[in-house]
Amino acid sequence: MNELRPVNPLRRLHRPRWAEQQPTWADATPGLIGAALRRAQDRSPGGWFVLAGSREIRPGRAFGRVVAGRELVAWRDDDGMLYVGPGACPHLGAALCDAPVHDGQLVCRWHGLALGPDGRPGWRPVPAHDDGVLAWARLDDLADGRPSDAPVLGPRPTGRDLAAVATVIGRCEPEDVIANRLDPWHGAWFHPYSFTALRVLSAPPIDCPPAEDRFLVEVTFTVGRRFGVPVRAEFSCPDARTITMEIVDGEGTGSVVETHATPLRTGQDGLPRTAVIEAVLAHSDRPGFGHARRVAGALRPLVGVAARRLWRDDIAYAERRYALRAHF
Repeated sequence: MNELRPVNPLRRLHRPRWAEQQPTWADATPGLIGAALRRAQDRSPGGWFVLAGSREIRPGRAFGRVVAGRELVAWRDDDGMLYVGPGACPHLGAALCDAPVHDGQLVCRWHGLALGPDGRPGWRPVPAHDDGVLAWARLDDLADGRPSDAPVLGPRPTGRDLAAVATVIGRCEPEDVIANRLDPWHGAWFHPYSFTALRVLSAPPIDCPPAEDRFLVEVTFTVGRRFGVPVRAEFSCPDARTITMEIVDGEGTGSVVETHATPLRTGQDGLPRTAVIEAVLAHSDRPGFGHARRVAGALRPLVGVAARRLWRDDIAYAERRYALRAHF
């Protein structure tokens, strides 16, 4: 790409009709994608699971989510510190997801039992972490004997950025979500409304060493019907349930999309549920980006809509993969 950044990042699109694109099936080999997935699954998350976006856990109210079959509740104290504990009251099992927060403690709505960061017999908080974008909980019995002090994070922008988080729930397992993202070849075919001119410049070989375990992709993000923004992006997996896309060249260099797959529990239909919690961290050193940050409250919902639109299709992809893997 041109090292001199253009004043206007938009480029007029010159793309073929959908059916006339260059097929990518010969490059997207099951063995290559499967090997990348196996390497990712070997990377321990240290027992950490993403609960939600940091902004979803607000002062004064509890937030509940079932993670890996465990009912959890998250809340903040008066200083904004994040805490996470079991989601059932130790007295008679009342759900704590709607418990009021008073003086930094959960107050059970059934009988008024106060539960705080110090816990009580039969009810102890679990380790929690807030990285400013996402809220995490650590379940030590699911850490494979390797609990870590903090979650493993991939690359993130430093300095000025705008963060938004979107959540979509699918009938699949975390590995199906990660496998979807480890197949960048499907982008222009499955998401023509968002991507064009997609080309995988390099893919990790089956016996790839850790330092080279990433996909490098050239793609144009479409803006309307006639224009797009060309970039180069790298895809990598810092742990078994996370895949990160980082823009490494072009407009928004340093911007990151983190896709986290959090297992929930089996639904009434007998199928597993996984929450896809995607954090978009947009970054730019253009002077005008400061204006975007000032209206971040209005922009975040729009970013969330765009992310959920992509995942409307990708969840179907992941669900189909699970169905083929589990039942055929």
